[in-house]
Amino acid sequence: MWAPATVSGWLSEAETFVRENPELAATAVLGAAFVLVSTYAFIRARRPAGEEFRRLLADESEIAVLMHPNPDPDAMAAAIGVSSLADQLDVDATIQYPGQIRHQENRAFRTVLDLELDRIDHVSDLAAETVVLVDHNEARGFAGADGVLPTAVVDHHPGDGRGEEFTDVRTDYGATASVVAEYFDDVGAVPVPPDKHASETGGDLVLSTRAATGLLYGILTDTKHLTVGASEPDFASAAYVYPGVDQDRLDRIANPAVDAEVLEVKARAIAGRQIEGSFAVADVGGVNNVDAIPQAADELIQLEGVSAVVVIGERDGTIHLSGRSRDDRVHMGNAIDSVLSEVTNGNGGGHSRMGGGTITPEVDPTGEGEAETVDRDGLADALFRAMAGDV
Repeated sequence: MWAPATVSGWLSEAETFVRENPELAATAVLGAAFVLVSTYAFIRARRPAGEEFRRLLADESEIAVLMHPNPDPDAMAAAIGVSSLADQLDVDATIQYPGQIRHQENRAFRTVLDLELDRIDHVSDLAAETVVLVDHNEARGFAGADGVLPTAVVDHHPGDGRGEEFTDVRTDYGATASVVAEYFDDVGAVPVPPDKHASETGGDLVLSTRAATGLLYGILTDTKHLTVGASEPDFASAAYVYPGVDQDRLDRIANPAVDAEVLEVKARAIAGRQIEGSFAVADVGGVNNVDAIPQAADELIQLEGVSAVVVIGERDGTIHLSGRSRDDRVHMGNAIDSVLSEVTNGNGGGHSRMGGGTITPEVDPTGEGEAETVDRDGLADALFRAMAGDV
């Protein structure tokens, strides 16, 4: 039996074995390495995404949590969640966004939850080198955005963007807020009821009442109260955060005061709608608040007999379009994209149920010519054809 009495004897025997059997020794080393690598990969594969994300955050000293332009409740909710988790790991987190927060629901979300959000115009405004994108997977909407290489991406929209160290894009989820809520569940965070203090939960990590309230509202808004595009994980995430939700704050966010112009634009959309079959197009003319346009589309899609709508409006020379569909035959994002791709300075897209786009005015560099106008009647006809599948 090969059993040397001392460590030095074992090493001597091992050296002799390697020298006399180099191929067997190399095979043994490679086999051991393969087992170790496979075991590590298996452990990583079984580790929940939330735990991976927590580990990534814990290695940083500061992060910039970047939302898409004109962030909605789902984007803000996801950002709150990431920031809250980072804060508990002693990581300085700054929530940032390009564009504006104009929709009354979005403004109420920000005000009621007392959010500190930093608006940016240029890539140099980013608060940290480590950037976490939430609710979109490619930075956009500010100068130098195409040069941003995010460290992490957390999203539910389709796209090609990836994070250098972490990418979690779940297109089968109805909301990014559901993904972030799941992260807290993965790391064992305990939701804090509105009448309790975090110290009373007894957990190392918690889901604060503010974050829980925001995440639930983000889930509800992006899934139309769990009725459109919601999957099983969305329901599970809503159930998980619910014990920490402040019902009073939730109600205040959901029922903000409505701007008078929004009501007027909705009325113009309903009164001036054109109907072809079950499709509707409404041109509401000039608006001061462009967020009134998608709200008018939300109103118009509720009309009996209407299955897909597009509302057109104009502000400062730019044409804005917002579409909604509850017709399985009409992919609204593709329909708008197909029309605007044929229009100079047109840009559009979106999801199957929701889409939008813009047509920006042509600028004459000499300042002598008149801006080219858009044939609004022709645009409406093209939208009808696209919704009917004639593209």
